[in-house]
Amino acid sequence: MLAVTESTIRASFVNTTQGEAKRLTVPNDLEMRPWHDLDFLGWRDPAAPQRAYLIAESDDRLVGVALRAAPQQTGRVRRSMCSFCLTTHTGDGVSLMTARKAGSGGRQGNSVGAYICSDLACSLYLRGKKHAGPRMHETLTLPEKIDRTRTALAAFLRKVTE
Repeated sequence: MLAVTESTIRASFVNTTQGEAKRLTVPNDLEMRPWHDLDFLGWRDPAAPQRAYLIAESDDRLVGVALRAAPQQTGRVRRSMCSFCLTTHTGDGVSLMTARKAGSGGRQGNSVGAYICSDLACSLYLRGKKHAGPRMHETLTLPEKIDRTRTALAAFLRKVTE
């Protein structure tokens, strides 16, 4: 992914109003991000942990999506898998995140959901830069895994923007 600026991030959102995009919390460490290892930029809002944001390149443009994380279940230990990178986590490492659809669909209350790494660090888990515990053995090469993740991400973004 190419490095992005705060103004580019704010202008990319497809499922928020301009006012919402102006008020959202943008990471203050953009220059420190490992851009060459990222398939998308994702972060949680530190002031409102149920809010999350995802920015990705799609069809030669930047697409930003505001997400809402479902409340975590407490009590028993469970294992969950991210639908983007297929990383398995225990506990609250995967969250159901929903995105309001763009345009009239979103104004009617329609949304799209996916189970995603709670910290939105899919790209780093995939490349072994961050660890969530033992990974399932796969015969795919890293480029094939990256392609699979980007394909799943693109499908999610298409559902949000349709």
